[in-house]
Amino acid sequence: MNKPLLYLVAGARPNFMKIAPIVRALRAHGGLDYKIIHTGQHYDHDMNDVFFEELGIPAPDLFMAAGGGGHAQQTGKIMVAFEELCQQQRPSAVLVVGDVNSTLACSIVAKKLTIPVAHVEAGLRSGDLSMPEEINRLVTDSISDWFFVTEPSGVSHLRQEGKPETAVHYVGHVMVDNVLYQADKLAQDGGAALDPAGFKAAHQGRRYGVLTLHRPSNVDDPVTMARIARGVRDIAAELPLIFPVHPRTRANLDKFGIDLGPQVTLVGPQGYMAFLNLWKDAAVVLTDSGGLQEETTALGVPCITIRDNTERPVTVDEGTNVLVGTDPVRLVEQARLVLSGQGKQGRRPSLWDGKAAERIVAVLAQVLA
Repeated sequence: MNKPLLYLVAGARPNFMKIAPIVRALRAHGGLDYKIIHTGQHYDHDMNDVFFEELGIPAPDLFMAAGGGGHAQQTGKIMVAFEELCQQQRPSAVLVVGDVNSTLACSIVAKKLTIPVAHVEAGLRSGDLSMPEEINRLVTDSISDWFFVTEPSGVSHLRQEGKPETAVHYVGHVMVDNVLYQADKLAQDGGAALDPAGFKAAHQGRRYGVLTLHRPSNVDDPVTMARIARGVRDIAAELPLIFPVHPRTRANLDKFGIDLGPQVTLVGPQGYMAFLNLWKDAAVVLTDSGGLQEETTALGVPCITIRDNTERPVTVDEGTNVLVGTDPVRLVEQARLVLSGQGKQGRRPSLWDGKAAERIVAVLAQVLA
C-alpha cells in the first residue's frame, strides 16, 4: 500500500531552516512519503549542495522558478505553477511554513483543490496589517486544516478565531529544532572557517555585538533609518558591532548618506552556519528580524528588537528579547543594561526542546493514516 504523500513547501532560505527538522523527522518515522517543493520565490545562488548538506536534508525534489516581482505578481506565478504540480501528482496534504508569499499561494491552491493544508508556525499575530507577513498569516490560517503552534499566544489567537481545538497542536518550534541541531554541529566541527572578514578572530576574548536590519519600515524611510543609526553609532562606541548587510539596506545607507561609524564592520549576507557562528557568541544582538528573536531566546543570547511590535511575544514574556521601537535613546539604554550585566534574564519556553518536528510528524501520520 502506498504511503500518504506530503508536499513540503519552501520559498526562501529561512523556510528551509524550518523544513529541515521536519524532513529529518519524516525520515526517522518512515510512515509518510514526502517531496520538498522549492517555489523559487527567492533565488539564492548560495543554496547549493553544501547548504542542504549542512541542514541534513536532500536538495528540493522540485524547483518551480517563480522568481521575484511585486506581491501580486509573485503570488500569482507561484499559484499557477503549484496548481499544475498538484494536478500532475496529487499529494495527500500540503505543509507550509511561516508567512512568506509562497505560504499563502500554495495554501490557497491546495484548499481549492480540496487538498488538506498543515500550517507550521500557525497563530502568530503582530496586529500590524501594514506588514505583508501579517496578511499572509491571517489568510493562511483562515483556510488551513491543521495548525502547528510555536507558543501560547498562537493557541489563544486561533481559539479567538474559532478554530476547532482538535486541529490546534502546540508542538514547540521547528526553528528551535534547527538552531539546536546546527549549534551542536558547530560545537563538534568548530567555526574557524566561518568567520566573515576575520571578525571573531580579531575580537578574540573581547565582547562584540551583531546587528541586522532589513524591515522596509526601518530601512526604506530616511528619517527612521537615521534615528536607528544614531543609536547604533552610540552603542558601537562602547561595543564593536558586525553588520551583515542586506543589499537593499546597503543601497539605502548609501542613498540616504548614513554613516554608521568605524566601529561597525559591514559584511555581505552570510550563510546560515557562518551567521550562527557570529551571533551565538555575541554579547547582544540588535535586530528587526522575526526569526532571530526566537533563535536568540533558544540559545540564551540577549536580543534587542528594533520594532514597535512582535508576532512572537513569548520571546519578550519569557525569553531574552526586549522591544525598543526605533527610539535611539531606548536602544542605547537597553544595550547598556545588557553590557552592565543588568539586562533581561530569559529562559527557553516550554516545548522549545528540539523535538517539535517529531510531534508534527506524529500528528500528520495519525491524521493521514
